[in-house]
Parts: sequence; structure tokens; C-alpha cells
Amino acid sequence: MKKSVKFSPEFRERAVRMVTECRADHPSLWSSVESIAAKIGCTSQTLLIWVRQHERDSGQREGPIHQSVTETS
Repeated sequence: MKKSVKFSPEFRERAVRMVTECRADHPSLWSSVESIAAKIGCTSQTLLIWVRQHERDSGQREGPIHQSVTETS
């Protein structure tokens, strides 16, 4: 059975920032995500989830925001 890896909030923030910074260098969000995921050691799908959640939290995408964002507001 595969062990679940927990990533710190700081790690997630940095990964999302890296994707955001390199989006102009890639033809799509997915290719940006794949590029960064390979470099940092997480799956592309996991990183895409983090990116989409960040977009919702910052108002760039429709949907529910993360609970910690509502607690700090």
C-alpha cells in the first residue's frame, strides 16, 4: 500500500508560485503543472488541485474557497 505524503503549506505555496511564474513559458496550464511537479516530486494531479484551489481562494476561479482563507478574513 502506498503511503500518503503530507506537504507543508509553505511547500504548497511555493509550488503554486512556481507554476504561476512559468505559465508564460508553456502552452497550457497542464504543461506548466507537469513541468513543476516533476521538479518538486509530487504528482501533476496533486499540484493542479493546489493551483485550482489557489485560484478559487484568490477570486480568479469560481468555487468554494479554502476554510483557512475564510478564518483569516
